[in-house]
Amino acid sequence: MAAMAGSGLSNQTGAAVGALAFPVLGPLGVVAVRQYVAALVLLAVARPRLRGFTWRQWWPVLLLGGVFGTMNLSLYSAVDRIGLGLAVTLEFLGPLTIALAASRRRLDAGCALLAGAGVVVLMRPRPSADYTGMALGLAAACCWASYIVLNRVVGRRIPGAQGAAAASAVSALAFLPVGVAVALGRPPTAGAVLCAVAAGVLSSAVPYLTDLLTLRRVPAQTFGLFMSVNPVLAAVVGRVVLDQGLGAVEWAGIGAVVTANALSLATRR
Repeated sequence: MAAMAGSGLSNQTGAAVGALAFPVLGPLGVVAVRQYVAALVLLAVARPRLRGFTWRQWWPVLLLGGVFGTMNLSLYSAVDRIGLGLAVTLEFLGPLTIALAASRRRLDAGCALLAGAGVVVLMRPRPSADYTGMALGLAAACCWASYIVLNRVVGRRIPGAQGAAAASAVSALAFLPVGVAVALGRPPTAGAVLCAVAAGVLSSAVPYLTDLLTLRRVPAQTFGLFMSVNPVLAAVVGRVVLDQGLGAVEWAGIGAVVTANALSLATRR
């Protein structure tokens, strides 16, 4: 339980610390550094044998690398516009949709309606609504759902974490010219680079290694249930680190999405 709580807190804290570098590097620059850090960690841990990969193994890895980078860029761009709590809540709809789509239970249909109601509350029309930011959050959700599906394909075709490491390397290579362009256009400060590197460590390296250890000790259903608290953690961290306050209506929408996921997972055999 401590490891799962630490993983979630590390992930959201990393995103918040990365957001501190937005004024200097922008979301694109922060994501580029995060991809580099994630690739270095995963390559060091998994040590994939890239030369032995066949085309049947390479094509889902290439897709996974593209989705991985797009997911992080969409999320961080959404965080920049609508705040950490709302962005992570919208992104969380991706795995929630995957979990509910394959079910035929009436309870899960009710959970889907509850989550949908939460999204309607979060995206309700109002003068201050940033629909571009919300669209980016939903794009991150689509990418996360695709990430789950592609991870399953890669996991069946490539042993261990080699596929994930190869995908992270592909994503890092794709962001290499982006990082160079950002560095030339916006000369980075030491503080901004440090925040971006911390985001990569806290949001990629620590959660990956912690989750790897946790999943050896707890059932996948319990792990998924505990993941439900991530939108709440994101909202709390956003308030503490970034001073992004939420109103009662936003908290109600986040609560609806979290409750829908928790109910669906907790009632499964």
